[in-house]
Amino acid sequence: MAEVPTRLTSLQNQHIKNVVRLNSRRRRDATRLTLVEGQREIGRALKAGVLPQEAYICPELLVGADAENISAKLLWLAHVGETKLFEVTPPVFEKIAYRGSSGGLLLVIPYLEHSLEALAQLASPFLVVVDGAEKPGNVGAILRTADAAGVDGLFLTAGKGAGTDIHNPNAIRASLGAVFTVPVYAQGAAESITWLRNYGVKIVAATPDAEEVFTKASMIGPIAVVLGSEAFGLSEVWLEAADQQIRIPMFGVVDSLNLSVSAALLLYEVVRQRGIGQKRHLINAAGELLDHD
Repeated sequence: MAEVPTRLTSLQNQHIKNVVRLNSRRRRDATRLTLVEGQREIGRALKAGVLPQEAYICPELLVGADAENISAKLLWLAHVGETKLFEVTPPVFEKIAYRGSSGGLLLVIPYLEHSLEALAQLASPFLVVVDGAEKPGNVGAILRTADAAGVDGLFLTAGKGAGTDIHNPNAIRASLGAVFTVPVYAQGAAESITWLRNYGVKIVAATPDAEEVFTKASMIGPIAVVLGSEAFGLSEVWLEAADQQIRIPMFGVVDSLNLSVSAALLLYEVVRQRGIGQKRHLINAAGELLDHD
């Protein structure tokens, strides 16, 4: 039986070369593999049940109890044959790390796959659609907000630009691991619109040209908040499909906010309205109980 973990010291090792190649989207798409770095992100991936194909540990860079717990988990996965575990030197880790300060831990994981069937079972889904986002960091930040706001899923559509690769390591890192807690569906706009209509989800599109301010719109019930890219805005197909168009008021010289900031405002307006609706429901229920007494 091979020693676990396998120690790698050469920058020319084929495993190391393969990891470095995953910096390219073409390579990621061809292998359907991507990278996860950082203790927090890796911890959340493992907690979500993600099984890495390969795991790399640099003992000299590990800091804190969390890192030790993750290392122990990876060692156990390697012993039971669920992953291949490699121990590397600091120079080798520096070679494979997509970004700095990754805490001496890196995973190679399969692409994430989610079924829309789970969303279809929800009585009142809360969704966000990002159409044509160019920057992985923005999508990662939106995922963080989506996780915090209790969003049930994120749809990514290409829009007028190329669209963001959700498996870009920068998107995963910017999400702080929320990509493992909020299901992401990368698909066409037409397919997404058809699904939303079939399941009675209200499509609310954010656009600077809308007349209604977002705080005045009703966001209670099944809803998909749709945002476009900063460069191109929403594509016509989403504007035409929208049940309602809303805007964020702007009082200065700029005509739009950062995409992730806009998403945070709109998603938390849904949270605010749903919270008020829930409180009213509880108050009404309490009143009925008092009447019966």
